[in-house]
Amino acid sequence: MIPLAQLAPGDHATVAAIHADTALRQRLAALGFRIGQRVRLIRRGAFSGPLHVRLGTTDVILRRRQAAQIDVVR
Repeated sequence: MIPLAQLAPGDHATVAAIHADTALRQRLAALGFRIGQRVRLIRRGAFSGPLHVRLGTTDVILRRRQAAQIDVVR
């Protein structure tokens, strides 16, 4: 398992675990981040900026700090 923040643009992975407090976990679940969900990293923002992630047909922009709390399996 690796953090979502370490994926390269174009990589596909599956969410394996979410290590976040309750509020963030609920927000991520509302956005579609659930264990077993396939994700794709579309692009990385410059200068440690946000990550553009695609979950099915939904695009989500995440802070790298939040993406580091989501473990994925390639």
